[in-house]
Amino acid sequence: GFFVLHSIKPEEIPGVLSRAGITSAVVLLLVGAAMAFKTVVSLSHAPEIMAEFVLTLSDNPLILLFLINMLLFVVGMFLDAGPAIIILGPILGPIFVSMGVDPIHFAIIMSVNLTIGLATPPMGLVLFVAASVSRERVETIAKAILPFLAVEVAVIFLITYIPALSMTIPRWTGFAN
Repeated sequence: GFFVLHSIKPEEIPGVLSRAGITSAVVLLLVGAAMAFKTVVSLSHAPEIMAEFVLTLSDNPLILLFLINMLLFVVGMFLDAGPAIIILGPILGPIFVSMGVDPIHFAIIMSVNLTIGLATPPMGLVLFVAASVSRERVETIAKAILPFLAVEVAVIFLITYIPALSMTIPRWTGFAN
């Protein structure tokens, strides 16, 4: 902005740097809190307890993937994707890998599922950004985005139950078997 576009004046640089520092600090505090929470969860043996509970629900990985999709969708509504992956990844990943689900496939399922939450009320970050940029009410944007959310939910189930959709390129490039 300063060197190429010349849209920032020299006197604006301290304010820009200050706002960038505050935004970065907030993100890093969230990541730090998520890491601390992950450590507490690990030390409390919650992953093992949760794994035992999940495995008692069903032996069928397809049913468990459906239930995890529902869980991740709800979590994505309230928690940003980054912290949710940091917190839930180490807990849920080993459960599904032990059931024969490819770790890359599970990571794709988890990432896509949680990012849909960014556009889902009540706490969807993308909704609030869109509202501030467009100067529309969040409710108006939430109603307008419903058809897109329906398509995204269908995509989640396609990715979940047809692994070739998400695993073809990783297999071609040698990242998956």
